[in-house]
Amino acid sequence: MSEENNQAAATPEQQVPQAGFAIQKIYLKDISFETPSGLDAFTQAWKPNVQQDLNIQVTPLEGGLFEVLLLLTITARIDNKVVFLVEVKQGGLFVINGLDGIQLSHAINTLCPQILFPYARETIDSILTRGGFPPLMLAPINFDAVFAQAVMQAQQQAEAAGETGTAEAALN
Repeated sequence: MSEENNQAAATPEQQVPQAGFAIQKIYLKDISFETPSGLDAFTQAWKPNVQQDLNIQVTPLEGGLFEVLLLLTITARIDNKVVFLVEVKQGGLFVINGLDGIQLSHAINTLCPQILFPYARETIDSILTRGGFPPLMLAPINFDAVFAQAVMQAQQQAEAAGETGTAEAALN
């Protein structure tokens, strides 16, 4: 019984911080839609070459709060002419506590984008249908594999540069 009281009376500095992850807010930060081909886009056979570019931006805020932006750019071309271009910045505010180093980097670059991606995909499909195009139904992305590849590339770059640092240092 006295052990329980001693644990309850421990000061915050003495308590071990527990790992935690929480979504504070998911929002659309920016969107852009262009149809540079105009009406020509609708008069051609619909067999576009679709290119997808993906990026993640992270802004650490105070108290374990992080703004994570998933940037998706979709470009569709027919005969090397841009039919449409969609750019989406899907944002989220996430609280991440008790993680550091590679664990924190992994959470920010895999968990957060996995949560944001379905929102960005729905936004892209919605804007395309409103623009007169069929939805793309983008395939899910394995952000764990993307992160693992980035870690490998960072390690290879560090080794090539003759650095003895870890992949964590190369990713930061």
